[in-house]
Amino acid sequence: TRIPVLGHAEGICHIYVDQTAQIQQAIEICVDSKVQYAAACNAVETILVHQSIAPQFLAPVINALQDQGVEVRIDGLGQKLLENASLPVATEQDWVTEYSDLVVAIKIVSDVEEAIDHINTYGSRHTEAIITEDVTAAQTFRAEVDAAGVFHNCSTRFADGFRYGLGAEVGISTQKMPPRGPVGLEGLVTYKYHLVGQGQVVASYAGTTAQAFTHRDLL
Repeated sequence: TRIPVLGHAEGICHIYVDQTAQIQQAIEICVDSKVQYAAACNAVETILVHQSIAPQFLAPVINALQDQGVEVRIDGLGQKLLENASLPVATEQDWVTEYSDLVVAIKIVSDVEEAIDHINTYGSRHTEAIITEDVTAAQTFRAEVDAAGVFHNCSTRFADGFRYGLGAEVGISTQKMPPRGPVGLEGLVTYKYHLVGQGQVVASYAGTTAQAFTHRDLL
């Protein structure tokens, strides 16, 4: 079909925990993004963790998630960093899965560029977040991640038309044809303009003796 559509299939959202992230803040954001409403399309499905912060971050974030009933899966490198952990190993299938449930996958990455590459490869262009105190890393992430919503130091669950002030949300567009992101009524409405005149011409409103336009709210 050549009919324009607003594309949205799934919400495979990520949080990237950078090496300069505040650990407690990152834990709270990860937990909120997963458990506040796990079935929502803006819930996090994969957490990417910088390898330098992983030894300090993995155990407390996993404990916090498990305390909320979340099943945690982690890649091979993460398995090696954890002691006495009996967690399912995350596989390629996990990177392309929208769980819509209390399940999350964790992957260790070497830097922000690897995180961005993973997100642009496996993400659904819905909502992605970075947790960092490094302004340059945050700017790089926000510029290079291809998604309708790119967040810095806050929960992915904020991606919502009501929270954006759009009123009732009727859906979300994850492609680049406008509108993009959460869509309210105005984003789906087209307009037809009716002008009723008595011989007016545009020339009267141009030049040195131009008549002035008067605009007023008719509602």
